[in-house]
Amino acid sequence: MKFLSTLSLGVLAALAAPAQAQDFPGSAPIIAVVPFAAGGPTDKVARDVTAVMARHLKGQIVIENVGGAGGTIGAKKVASARNDGHTVLIHHIGMSTAPALYRHLGFDPLKDFEMIGEIADVPMVLLGTKSLPPDNFKDLLPYIKANSSKLFLANAGIGSASHLCGLLFMSTIGTQLGTVPYKGTAPALTDLIGGQVNLMCDQTTNVAGQIKAGVVKPYVAMQPSRIDAFKDIPAAAEQGLPGIEVKIWHAMYAPKGTPPAVVEKLSAALQAAVQDPVFRGKMAELGAQAATGERARPDSLRKHLGNEIAKWTPIIRAAGVYAD
Repeated sequence: MKFLSTLSLGVLAALAAPAQAQDFPGSAPIIAVVPFAAGGPTDKVARDVTAVMARHLKGQIVIENVGGAGGTIGAKKVASARNDGHTVLIHHIGMSTAPALYRHLGFDPLKDFEMIGEIADVPMVLLGTKSLPPDNFKDLLPYIKANSSKLFLANAGIGSASHLCGLLFMSTIGTQLGTVPYKGTAPALTDLIGGQVNLMCDQTTNVAGQIKAGVVKPYVAMQPSRIDAFKDIPAAAEQGLPGIEVKIWHAMYAPKGTPPAVVEKLSAALQAAVQDPVFRGKMAELGAQAATGERARPDSLRKHLGNEIAKWTPIIRAAGVYAD
């Protein structure tokens, strides 16, 4: 009788799992953790994509901003969250650079999460303060090399997108500049506009307004081709830097052990969202590009994350930069 009772419980549990997935998300909201401050570029992407996903899931998705330590605090929170699909993580490229930046990370990006899919790519632009003498990248490069000890490159903090872009830029041109880390993009951009620092590399979702207003000098798009929304900014490949490509990709994850049927349902909603014309239009306005439906899948994200970890680890280690 005891054996039959145990067996019956096991059968019931097995039958209940698909039923729960079928009803997902039910009346409980999904908490989408964004490991950065509200109003930032990742927060913007997260709010736009989850608004569409919520309609497809016929449920509620609430954004929770859990900033700090380059996104690792929020990522840790999701890694240890209940794996029922009601907590997800929306992170950017920092998911692939954290293993090299942090000696005691506390989670494994590839092992401690279920992949949902990619969301969007945000291009990077190298900007200068308006008082910087060169007006184009052709003149800027020799100016940097001749004045490297006097120039300062701002970033939004160690592990930020602007920090990573700056590392790759300096590595590519073979010249080190003084770097000034800030606590976020806003104060860094304020000082760039004010001339307290000379250069900054950042996402178009952060600096589109400043570029359009003409309060900073955009020198080069950090990718092989020009950005559709900013056709006047030359691409790195045009400027003799074919090896530079920094796209701040964003993706969605769930805690390890989230039921496959729930992961599939979340991914299906994400695939529908990235193909939604309104979402794609919002991304395009900011110079960003929504992922394709194929990239918004778990297998595609797992492969991409592994490739990005392999790409950034030697660059970060060669620079000798650590966040702790």
